Amino acid sequence: MSAKNEVNDAENNNIHWDDYLKSGNRIFIGSNAAVPNALIDDLIAKSNDLHDIETVHILTFSENVWAKPEHKDLFKVNSLFIGGKNIREAIAEGRGDYTPCFVSDIPRLFTENILPLDAALIMVSPPDEYGYCSLGVSVDIVSAAVKAARYVIAQVNPKMPRTNGHSFVHVNQIHAWMHTSQDLPQITPPKIDKRTEQIGQYVAMLIENGDTLQIGIGKIPEAVLRYLGNHKDLGIHSEMISDGVIDLMLKGVINNRRKTYHKGKAVVTYCIGSQKLYDFVDGNPHIEFYPSEHVNSPDKIAKNDNMVSINSAIEVDLTGQVVADSIGYQFYSGIGGQVDFVRGASLSKGGKAIIALPS
Repeated sequence: MSAKNEVNDAENNNIHWDDYLKSGNRIFIGSNAAVPNALIDDLIAKSNDLHDIETVHILTFSENVWAKPEHKDLFKVNSLFIGGKNIREAIAEGRGDYTPCFVSDIPRLFTENILPLDAALIMVSPPDEYGYCSLGVSVDIVSAAVKAARYVIAQVNPKMPRTNGHSFVHVNQIHAWMHTSQDLPQITPPKIDKRTEQIGQYVAMLIENGDTLQIGIGKIPEAVLRYLGNHKDLGIHSEMISDGVIDLMLKGVINNRRKTYHKGKAVVTYCIGSQKLYDFVDGNPHIEFYPSEHVNSPDKIAKNDNMVSINSAIEVDLTGQVVADSIGYQFYSGIGGQVDFVRGASLSKGGKAIIALPS
């Protein structure tokens, strides 16, 4: 049986974890909306005498059961971004660690063996006729983990969209797999209060026709998108997108026509939102997903003339210093990709970096 046929064999679901992991190993867990929950549950059920498995990941929209107190002997959390259920608590309580790193630099941790990976647990679409699965809605740092890990173990999910760009993994790169249909986590667009709506209006006034945008996640970025309906020829080069871009792309407001890098394409590393968004990116030739080391590279970002980054913050002091990673002495989210885009937009010809927050 070919590797492609084996991956397509839904009855071939029995993963022998002892063949791939031993105590003290380090595993990568798929990111954002592509957390392979079935693999984690299966590993826990079959853990036997395993202990001290270090889990490495960024933001994970999931129950994140590996970070629960009852699994503290089996798993040790090492998060590269603080967020998602149970993760912040594990770090605050000393059951886990946070490794600060710009998102653009995280792939090097894997590929240069700074954080060598024994296994990468990922979610993929079923393979196509050529044997290629898609990483779907989460290419980001997953792509580097697949390249660097000793073993790649995949949850094959028929509900994972097939996205374009550099999102593909050949079945020959996968060492073990499990077929499980899993709905992707959905985040509905946030409710926008009057104050946030005003901020969105002000920021939209700073955006010119033909600008290329990086949009963060949350109320303020969504509010900005609502006030861009009368703009023309906008582009997207962003770590992530959510539902707010759909109508603007359908109306032709976002058409990427005047981009000077990846002209004609919206470029992202991941998306998170409603089922409408996941259906929208599925096979969409106008949106391309690339790894974080490409999209978040300040040098690559700066190749877009008139690049505008739009992000929020926790606080800004009177000297202009921006805090977006912590509250007092307590880590809140971590570094993430904000600094990458602030630097890239500042280096861009005609670019600008915008930090928006309530006063």
